[in-house]
Amino acid sequence: MIKEFRDFIARGNVMDMAVGIIMGAAFTAIVTSLVDDLVNPLIGLVVGGIDFSAVSFGLGDAQFRIGNFINAVIKFLIIAWVVFLLVKAVNRMRDMAIGKEAPAPEAAKGPTQEELLMEIRDALRARG
Repeated sequence: MIKEFRDFIARGNVMDMAVGIIMGAAFTAIVTSLVDDLVNPLIGLVVGGIDFSAVSFGLGDAQFRIGNFINAVIKFLIIAWVVFLLVKAVNRMRDMAIGKEAPAPEAAKGPTQEELLMEIRDALRARG
């Protein structure tokens, strides 16, 4: 059983996942600082000095910290945007490395205006 466990841990995908989790935790600390120390003060300036972390309301004994939720949403959006940019950059580099260029958008196929007008003209002549 120990040999099976060692083989499982030694697989590349398990190690890659572990590195990804560690890097994600470190990246989360950076994004948390970015949001708390830079983004929230800027938003606070725009909306008149409101600190989102202080926004809350109580109902009986329950305290609803809406500001903390807003901060979490902002952090998520920033992380999602950065991950999107990273994946896009990695895909572009991979495509360049294998010599695959981005396909140029094709022009729409179909008859030109002149061709359509000639068809209409010919149809009208044939009718009468």
